[in-house]
Amino acid sequence: MSSASTSSRNHNPHGLKPIDLDCIWGDLEEGINKVYQRENMPKKRYMELYTHVYNYCTSVHQSQTRIPSGKKPAKQAAVSGAQFVGLELYKRLKDFLHQYLVDLLSDGLDLMDEEVLRFYTKQWEDYQFSSKVLNGICSYLNRHWVRRECDEGRKGIYEIYSLALVTWRDNFFKPLNKQVTNAVLKLIERERNGETINTRLVSGVINCYVELGLNEDEANSRSGQNLSIYTEHFENEFLQDTERYYLKESSEFLRQNPVTEYMKKAETRLFEEKRRVQVYLHEKTYDPLARTCEKVLIEKHLETFYAEFQNLLNADKNEDLGRMYNLVSRIHDGLGELRNLLETHINSQGLTAILKCGESALNDPKMYVTTVLDVHKKYNALVLSAFNNDAGFVAALDKACGKFINNNAMTRIANSSSKSPELLARYCDILLKKSSKNPEEAELEDTLNQVMIVFKYIEDKDVFQKFYHKMLAKRLVQHMSASDDAEASMISKLKQACGFEYTSKLQKMFQDVGVSKILNENFRKHLDNNGSLDLDFSIMVLSSGAWPFQQSTPFSLPKELERSVQRFTTFYNQQHNGRKLNWLYQMTKGEIVTNCYKNRYTLQASTFQMAILLQYNHGNVFSVMQLQETTQIKMDMLVQVLGILLKSKLLNCDDSPDDDGELQPTSNVALFTGYKNKKLRVNINVPMKSELKVEQEQTHKHIEEDRKLLIQAAIVRIMKMRKVLKHQQLLGEVLTQLSSRFKPRVPVIKVRLHPLAL
Repeated sequence: MSSASTSSRNHNPHGLKPIDLDCIWGDLEEGINKVYQRENMPKKRYMELYTHVYNYCTSVHQSQTRIPSGKKPAKQAAVSGAQFVGLELYKRLKDFLHQYLVDLLSDGLDLMDEEVLRFYTKQWEDYQFSSKVLNGICSYLNRHWVRRECDEGRKGIYEIYSLALVTWRDNFFKPLNKQVTNAVLKLIERERNGETINTRLVSGVINCYVELGLNEDEANSRSGQNLSIYTEHFENEFLQDTERYYLKESSEFLRQNPVTEYMKKAETRLFEEKRRVQVYLHEKTYDPLARTCEKVLIEKHLETFYAEFQNLLNADKNEDLGRMYNLVSRIHDGLGELRNLLETHINSQGLTAILKCGESALNDPKMYVTTVLDVHKKYNALVLSAFNNDAGFVAALDKACGKFINNNAMTRIANSSSKSPELLARYCDILLKKSSKNPEEAELEDTLNQVMIVFKYIEDKDVFQKFYHKMLAKRLVQHMSASDDAEASMISKLKQACGFEYTSKLQKMFQDVGVSKILNENFRKHLDNNGSLDLDFSIMVLSSGAWPFQQSTPFSLPKELERSVQRFTTFYNQQHNGRKLNWLYQMTKGEIVTNCYKNRYTLQASTFQMAILLQYNHGNVFSVMQLQETTQIKMDMLVQVLGILLKSKLLNCDDSPDDDGELQPTSNVALFTGYKNKKLRVNINVPMKSELKVEQEQTHKHIEEDRKLLIQAAIVRIMKMRKVLKHQQLLGEVLTQLSSRFKPRVPVIKVRLHPLAL
């Protein structure tokens, strides 16, 4: 008696009563049926149905599994037999859902288009809601029996909601999906044609297709959606339908409309498809849909776009160019041809603009640089606005500017690629030289920034450096700089662009100017203490290696200036032992006050002009030869100096010059006592044409000499580092190293290499 009682407690430790499924199924089926009929259900009735499932699942009605003697029971078997109960209930639920859907299907088999969509979406929404309610009623069955079956790896067992989805898929979706999908595609086509549709019908079907995408590798579908149903039964067909639709529409539209209107249409269509995904399709569809639309609407018509691109550039239709860029940028490698077309166009426009300037631009640096900047400004704005400052289009702009700036009508007329840097340097000289037209500081700074844009594209930066160096030296020596701050700013910009070495001499020149100011102050103090001069006298002491001036030409200093020069030389030698001063008389200037005319004039003159005019303190007429002997100025230069004095009517020549208009050594030059001028302060120190020409030729000669040395230095540096190198590799490395200064020609490199190889 005691033993039997113990055995009973072991099998049913909680004293649970056995429950027959047939006893509860009638009431449970009735309740479930009401759930699927969408009838109102009180909370009490819901709990009754839940209790039926709970009681059955915890029932010990089914026989227990025997555990062989000698083996320990498994962990899950240690509770009771409740977790094994549920298979019969699961089967009956499955049969109920199957029968419900079979009965429901008969009402929809003959429906088409919107009718089948309304039927399908309505039934799906009701069924989905009811199945979620049923899932709640059977939650205990899910947590215990279904989970146990899943954990043991049994196939074909799902949580009740997932079971409902599988049953819908097999018994309702499969018979209807073709007509439902076709109806959805027709509805979408109607919307593409401009009709207003009920998007809820589409979104309802899409939600169903997505929900049915169960991952059946996981029996309880906890791993989420895999979108297999959606992709296979809707998305693939939708993409094919989309391609067919737009292939036909785009071809017809292009035949009847210009490309600019087609681009607007394509832009609109792409936006509509994006919105379509946002409104009622799954987000996964966007990428393949976008690729399909881009392929049909853009990629298949790229050649048409490329042909139209040139027309849009010619017509300056920036808005349409921006639209084309946005469309073509969607295609892989689609922009390459547009970049090439833009580069060719900008180069052509630049060459044309410079050609229109004519030969006058050779002597008008402002016109030349302004023309270049206008072209750059126009197309830089285009790249910024229409092409979104795309790196590829910025590179195309840079290449095109580099081409037409370094090789254009002006460089061909001058027969030299170095004409552009020379004109740019001369333009800088105009900007930075003191004049009545100097702009405000802020405007000047902006203009210098614009200059640096052109400088960036110049290949022969060494040519610019040479000319800028010479012109800066003249501005500093002649005290003609408009602004020290502007000069320093320009040097800073050049240093930033090309490095310290590029501007080292320029900076040293500024240091010399500062040192000279201090030296002049000390010299004036020295004169105050040791007896002053009869005239104002100031000097600039320049470092011979930093300044681009040639050695002084032969010249006999006028007696009026000798004492000043001697006094300063003595003073400087006392200050700096071992240094030697070389006087650059051709760079000096001064002022002469006249007493021989009706009015008292102050003449601003070069020292050579002063030396000639001072001779007329000792006589009124001198031959050219006499003046040359007295001043020791070279005859060719003396003739030019006299020419300026004759032109200004300070002197006159009664003797007729030769056939070329040149003065002869025997020509007599007299002081013109009837000289008149409205200004009492007159500047006669103007540059001589031949002097400018000689200087220009010398500058180019020095550039060539410097380049030879730079090429040889680069070769030596490379070979010291590499020891052994193939000829072509050496040429390549030399070109690379020197590209920041100038672009050496390969034959020149070979010539400079030859003496080093011996």
